[in-house]
Amino acid sequence: MADKVLMLGNEAIARGAYEAGVKVSSAYPGTPSTEISEFLVQYKDDIYEEWAPNEKVAAEVAVGASIAGVRSMACMKHVGLNVAADPLYSVSYMGVNGGLVLVVADDPGLYSSQNEQDTRMVARAAQIPVIEPSDSAEAKDFFKAAFELSEQFDRPFIFRTTTRLAHSQGLVELCGRTEPEDKPYEKNIRKHVMMPGNAKFRHVEIEKRNKELAEEANTLPINRVEMQDTKIGVITSGIPYQYVKEALPEASVLKLGMVNPLPRKLIEEFASKVETLYIVEELDPVIEEQVKSWGIRAVGKEILTVQGEYSANMLRRAILKEEPKTKAPAEAPQRPPILCPGCPHRSVYHVLNKLNMHAAGDIGCYTLGAVAPLSVVDTTMCMGSSISTLHGMEKAKGKEYVKNWVAVIGDSTFLHTGVNSLMNMVYNHATGTVMILDNSTTGMTGHQDHAATGKTLQGDPAHAIDIPALCQAVGVKHVVTVNAFDIGLLEKTVKEETARDELSVIITKSPCVLLDKSKKPLYTVHSDACKKCGMCMKPGCPAMTKAEDGTVRIDDTMCTGCGLCADLCKFGAIELVKAGE
Repeated sequence: MADKVLMLGNEAIARGAYEAGVKVSSAYPGTPSTEISEFLVQYKDDIYEEWAPNEKVAAEVAVGASIAGVRSMACMKHVGLNVAADPLYSVSYMGVNGGLVLVVADDPGLYSSQNEQDTRMVARAAQIPVIEPSDSAEAKDFFKAAFELSEQFDRPFIFRTTTRLAHSQGLVELCGRTEPEDKPYEKNIRKHVMMPGNAKFRHVEIEKRNKELAEEANTLPINRVEMQDTKIGVITSGIPYQYVKEALPEASVLKLGMVNPLPRKLIEEFASKVETLYIVEELDPVIEEQVKSWGIRAVGKEILTVQGEYSANMLRRAILKEEPKTKAPAEAPQRPPILCPGCPHRSVYHVLNKLNMHAAGDIGCYTLGAVAPLSVVDTTMCMGSSISTLHGMEKAKGKEYVKNWVAVIGDSTFLHTGVNSLMNMVYNHATGTVMILDNSTTGMTGHQDHAATGKTLQGDPAHAIDIPALCQAVGVKHVVTVNAFDIGLLEKTVKEETARDELSVIITKSPCVLLDKSKKPLYTVHSDACKKCGMCMKPGCPAMTKAEDGTVRIDDTMCTGCGLCADLCKFGAIELVKAGE
C-alpha cells in the first residue's frame, strides 16, 4: 500500500512536481505561493530550482526550459502574474515542447496582498487553460495531470491555488517519480519567434487547440458530476467545493477541476437535470458569466459576493435561507500589524517622522511605516513603484516639492523592479532621495535569499550583488550607506541628501533581527531615573509598555537588544544589562 502523509497544499504541489518529472523550477517569493519552492529543495537531486529576481524572469526561465524539451514550472502569487504577463501572453501563442505550468496563488480575503485579483480572468484574456484543485490530494494529482495535458495539447497551463488551499493540510498518497524522456529540441522559427507574421498563424493554431481542449474537458476525470438530490444543483471548483459539500451535503454537484476552458456539454447536461442551478465561485463570476451566456438559468452573484473568502455558513444563509447557530465571537483587543521588536525599519521611520518627511512606499515589511505611531508611508501600490511614484511627483511639482519626500524600498524589491525605476530617474534628470532599506533578506515572505544575499535557494554560496555599486553603475552620483540604528548619522544624512538638487540614494544596511538566532543583548529601565517623557515610546516598539505611574517597562521576552530606546533616552534611564552571546 502506498504511503499517505499529511501535506500542506503547497507541499503537495511540490510533490506533484517531483512525481511529474519536472526538471526546472523558477520563482519569486510571494505569499501564499512561497513554500512551494522551499519544499522543492528536498528534491534538488532531480529538480533544479531557483529564486529569480522577479516573476517575469521566472516565467521566462521556465519557458526556456520547456523549449529545450523538459517539464518546467514557475511559481508566483496573483499580483506576480501581472509582472509575468508579458511572457504569458506570448507563450500562449508559442505553445510548449516540454510541459509548462505556471503556479499562481490567489488571495481571497486579502491576507497578504494589495488586491483580490482573480487569476482566472487574466488566464481567459491570455487564452491560457486553468486547472484548480480543491485539496492537497488533488493539488498533487492535478499538477501531474496539468503536465500531461500541456504536452498533449501544446498549451502552457496555469495551476490556480488560493491561500486556503496553499496553507491547509490534507492526506496525500505518495507515488514514484515519472521520468519522461526529454523531448528533442527542433528549430521552429514559425512557432518560437513571435514576430507579427508568425504570431498571426500561431493565433489561429491556439484557437484550434483551445477548442480541442474544451471538447476534451467534457470527459476529463478532473471534471466530475456528483448526482444526488436534483432540487439543488451546484457548479463549483477549488476550495468553494469544500464549503458546498459542508453546507449542502445532499445537493448535486458538478465539480470543475479545469475552469478554463469550460466543458460546455457537461455543464449543459448537468444543468438540465437539476431544478435550481447555483454557481459558487470565490471572487469574479468567471464561470457564471459564461454559463449564463449560453442561455442556462443559474443563480450566482445575485445572492453571493465578489469580495473575500466564502464559507459554509455563508452558503447556508444565501441558498438555504438558514441562520446557522454560531457562538458570538470572543471579544479581543485589536492587534494591528506592527514591525517586529528590533526591526531596523523602525529606527529609519522614527527619523523620517521626526523630520516630518513623507515616504512613497513599496511592497514589503516596510509598508507598516504607514500606520501609527510611525505614520510616514503615504503610498503603496506595487513592487518597485515607490521610486517611480517619487519621480512622478517631482516631475509634476518640481525639485523643491520632493525635498520633504523620500522613496522607501527593500533590497529584494529593489532588485525585483526598483532598479528599473532608479535607471529612469537617472536617465530623466530627476531630483529626489531613494532610501533602500537593506535588511539582507526577502523579509515579508519569510526570509528567502535573493541576488544580493550571497546564497541560492539551495543555500549554496553565490555572488552577492553589490547594491551600492549597482546604484553607482546606473549613474547615481550620491550613494551613502548608513547603519539603520545610528540615528544621529541617519538623521544628518537624510537632511543632507534630501536638500540636494540631484538624485541621491541612502542605503540603510542592517540585517533583519530575525536572521540572527544567537542570544540578543537585553535592556532594562531604571524607573527611578525615568522622567516619563515618552521619547522611547515614540517608535512604537512592542517590547515597550507604560506602567500606571507613567514609567516605562521593557518586556525582556520581546526585547531584541537593538538599542533604539537607549539612544532616544536623554536621561540614562535605559541601560544595557546583558550583552549578547
